[in-house]
Amino acid sequence: MRVGLTLYGSLDERSGGFRYDRKLVEQLRRAGHTVETIELPWREYHRGLLDNASPTLRDRLAVDVDVMLQDELAHPSLVATNRRLPYPIVSIVHHLRASEGRALSGLYRAVERRYLDTVDGVVCNSTATRDVVTGLGVDAESTVVAPPAGDRFDPDLSGKTIAERAHSRPLQVVFVGNIAPRKGLDTLVEGLAAAGVDAELTVVGRTVDEAYVDEIRDYLADSDVGDRVHLVGELSDEQLAATLRESHVLAVPSRYEGFGIVYLEGMSFGLPAIASRAGGATDVVTDGETGVLVGPGDVTAVAGALTRLSDPERVAAMGQAARERYERHPGWEETTARVGRLLADVASVREVSA
Repeated sequence: MRVGLTLYGSLDERSGGFRYDRKLVEQLRRAGHTVETIELPWREYHRGLLDNASPTLRDRLAVDVDVMLQDELAHPSLVATNRRLPYPIVSIVHHLRASEGRALSGLYRAVERRYLDTVDGVVCNSTATRDVVTGLGVDAESTVVAPPAGDRFDPDLSGKTIAERAHSRPLQVVFVGNIAPRKGLDTLVEGLAAAGVDAELTVVGRTVDEAYVDEIRDYLADSDVGDRVHLVGELSDEQLAATLRESHVLAVPSRYEGFGIVYLEGMSFGLPAIASRAGGATDVVTDGETGVLVGPGDVTAVAGALTRLSDPERVAAMGQAARERYERHPGWEETTARVGRLLADVASVREVSA
């Protein structure tokens, strides 16, 4: 089967969504399909909408494929363009912009609804994402839930190591993610201050909102936990693996996550997660078993979670459960097989109707 993939940016970028797209391409090629990628320049939202009037973009997208995958993040440039393209389209939805609670969420919802109306199928990374997609009018029969694998590190880790680490102190908490309001770092540091537990927080990630980071630094400067919070920026995979191996808990209380592959990556190191109830984390994190689920922006709940996880025996038991959940998670071959079946179905329907 000849497959295309249209996306903003480059497949070489490091975030979880790009890694998903990259691994999907690799696995589809390994399965014998040809895959052509079309990398579009990143656009501000309004500029992307203007792309729909561009004959140059339509010409670039007029490639010879049986079916085209599109990363939904590129929807501003495709919402009207899709209706002029000659092939069936399957969208990969990591998370919808309308789910992020932004000021313009009404506009985003309207545009994304119209975009999804132009596609023939949707790949969703979690059941929560599928629920949002079907809520915008997509037929559930034309969707598939194909979660990312958490094999970025796949460390060799024994139950004994998890148990022994749980009894070291202070409690080592790690946040991993882009530093922007949606990821909830402010909620985490305020929760740490409110918890009053013997804990240190390491913050790993790229700054994408300078003003937000300045607010967090100002808060820490006036807080008694300022000397226990370490903003270390981006780390290499090797450095991040070493940090995760030495930590007790992964805490990313996002306001919304389409899936939250970081939780699964933390689980590979036996780390229970403090995660948001909003979005796809609930597919991975079982409250009270493999982590603690909190409401978006709920400082009190984060403080309570940190207090619960300050118990070494609880951290050890939940860490072991987290590792076992990671080991049960589908790998890329299973995920790609699910996507491949949807692609074949969509392509065959278009052939019959033609």
